[in-house]
Amino acid sequence: MKVRTNVEAAAMKKTEICICGGGNLAHVAGGYLAAKSGYSVRLLTRRPEKWCVAGSPLIVEDLAGNIFSGRFSLITSDARTALEGADIVLLCVPGFAIADELKEIGAYITGNMYVGSIVSSTGFFFIAHKLLGDDVGLFGLQRVPFIARTDEYGSRARLLGYKTSLSAAVSRISEPDLLASMLSAMFDVPVTLLDNYMKVTLSNSNPILHPSRLYGMFGNGQEIYDSEILFYEEWDVGSSEILISCDREFRNVASSFGVREEDIPSLLEYYDSSDAVSLTEKIRSISAFKGLKAPMIRIDDNKFIPDYSSRYFTEDIPFGLLMVKALAQKQGIATETIDAVIGWAQQAMKKQYLCNGALIGSDLPDTIVPYVLSGE
Repeated sequence: MKVRTNVEAAAMKKTEICICGGGNLAHVAGGYLAAKSGYSVRLLTRRPEKWCVAGSPLIVEDLAGNIFSGRFSLITSDARTALEGADIVLLCVPGFAIADELKEIGAYITGNMYVGSIVSSTGFFFIAHKLLGDDVGLFGLQRVPFIARTDEYGSRARLLGYKTSLSAAVSRISEPDLLASMLSAMFDVPVTLLDNYMKVTLSNSNPILHPSRLYGMFGNGQEIYDSEILFYEEWDVGSSEILISCDREFRNVASSFGVREEDIPSLLEYYDSSDAVSLTEKIRSISAFKGLKAPMIRIDDNKFIPDYSSRYFTEDIPFGLLMVKALAQKQGIATETIDAVIGWAQQAMKKQYLCNGALIGSDLPDTIVPYVLSGE
């Protein structure tokens, strides 16, 4: 078993990184970086008392048994203190929390900081362009660098998978290659810069895949179920047909912003499938998806209902699928299937987003839509 600890880097200034957040990715990215020499990592969290009790290190273990043991230089809920002197500010928060996080830290961001998001597909660039000054350099990753899980909040986490490379987009940065090299050193993989931040903003992963499957499972009007449903292993052809149709509409939107299929492959291509039947078989067979359950709540010993408070709903609809719809509306592109999924979801969630095919509902201020429709 290999153990790496946080060692003082000699004869060099440490890169000061501020991690914002407290979820799975904050645990793994924070612990991984804190264990590397040459970095000083602070954590901005709403629950600092739950982290690294009594000064203990954060322990991150990967599937090969490698352990990354690192201590944060600071753990605080005070934004001013956390950001003071930071070189890189990395948001590891869900889409619905990005705006509030940027509002909290905005007053303490200086022009010599890079501010980025570890997840870009929930509208980071739209929100940051609106809330931060023109002199703030922005970056966003297309995919997360790690598959992450928390074992013990604030003390132990698991790194379940690495990426062999990363793609990122930037905005308002005068020396993007310098940032790319910094990110490559941080995550120990090559980083490719994309020429359009829409290539990291648009995604047919969670924002399309999760809502399509939710509609396929729960869109039949049934309210109570006799058992929990396996999200992927029980995937059906109906869900695949919805997904393929939503992805086709997504591709129309993406191409209108200069995003080509080689930039973001269609889901049929990505899953090496030719139709709904082969896509269903492929998704059901993926070992990494085994055992993952649909978002459901037990209401008695053998009855279940959909969990509309799950992030499958609270993030992937208002900060995922609605972003695609808003961009489609902006470009005058029809989205019949996406509209059907949103129409069902808003009724289930007791929200108002879409009315007669237009995004004019009363609950839109709590979504990404206002940032998209008023953005660059």
